[in-house]
Amino acid sequence: MTEPSTPATTWAGPLAGVRVLDFTRVLAGPAASLALADLGAEVIKVEPPGSGDDTRTFPPIRDGESHYFLSVNRGKKSIVIDLKAPDGLGLAMDLAAKCDVLIENYRPGVMDRLGLGYDALKAINPGLIYCAISGYGMTGPMRDMPSFDIVLQAQSGALYMNAEPGGQPMKLGLPMGDLVGGISGPIGILGALFERTRTGKGRLIDVSLTEGLIGLSAYLPQLAWFTGADPQPQGSQHPNLVPYGVFPASDGSIVVACLTAGFWGNVCRAIERPELADDPRFATLSQRRDAREEINAAVSAFTSRHTVAELVTRFTQLEVPHAPILSVLEALNSPQSKARGVVVEVDHPALGPIPLVNRPIRYADEEQAPVTAPPMLGQDTDAILADLLGLDEDRIAALRAAGTVA
Repeated sequence: MTEPSTPATTWAGPLAGVRVLDFTRVLAGPAASLALADLGAEVIKVEPPGSGDDTRTFPPIRDGESHYFLSVNRGKKSIVIDLKAPDGLGLAMDLAAKCDVLIENYRPGVMDRLGLGYDALKAINPGLIYCAISGYGMTGPMRDMPSFDIVLQAQSGALYMNAEPGGQPMKLGLPMGDLVGGISGPIGILGALFERTRTGKGRLIDVSLTEGLIGLSAYLPQLAWFTGADPQPQGSQHPNLVPYGVFPASDGSIVVACLTAGFWGNVCRAIERPELADDPRFATLSQRRDAREEINAAVSAFTSRHTVAELVTRFTQLEVPHAPILSVLEALNSPQSKARGVVVEVDHPALGPIPLVNRPIRYADEEQAPVTAPPMLGQDTDAILADLLGLDEDRIAALRAAGTVA
């Protein structure tokens, strides 16, 4: 492990001392490096001259800063290097020699052509953990094809399943095709970091976003193999659990999710149909699945006569798993979110105080250093070159004059 360039005055997190060189852009890669930054790693984001990460130009933009970039780059540093400039490759290799982890999400082969592939960097840093994130992985007939979130959803089966019965497939509201990179990538990296404590050696990690999204489909592949047929879209309902889904209220909608026999009895009492709990036609999960229309009609008949607030009160009292359907702002401002500090305010160099989503992982016995604002383009270039690579002012000035750094 390396020492942080700027020691924290408070606990940085469990990955304090781990340094990450981040060649990622847009969402899949930045989500992975964000997870490591949240855990306390020092993340050095390498951006190209000009506009930097593509998402810095994604509207809406306020005072030159994009909402998109702000959303997935908290806690990182930014250095601008022209990797195609004569000295740019050398600077990148010098940085890689001093880092524990490298993450990139270019198409397979791009980093090799730049001279920054795993084999080249392993020669100068045998302990480097190199995580390559791509749409389809580093092998296979589709490895060179471009991939974006909706494409990945289509290739993984997720888009097919996200529809009402008989309806047109719809893209998931969350960009899970990309965000899965922020799950699979960090898991692979953390495993390799642990392995390195025993072997001293790094490793190349090949992350396929499509395979990651297939992995998140949970029980659906096994359901297909068990039944011999493709699972069919169920909308907000569950293929095997009833009642489970969105039900109408007099002023909106509410979610009810009945997973066990115990909850089934609670649902029956809550909808003022206690006799259904003892009805032999609905005694098992399979029977309730087969009686989906009758049961859903009974639940809807009750919920449609009451407001969401009334239903929340009643279902809470009778321990029925449920939830009102919150908008994004309602979720951020809910009492639970406020109690947990889901939203934090940080000071941004250009925007001043701004709200950000807080780290999703907390440590009960330790308070982590506050989240820092996403960096402005090249904000840390001089400090990284001076503090980490030991370059003096004249050398930095010459690199800037040549257009190698900015």
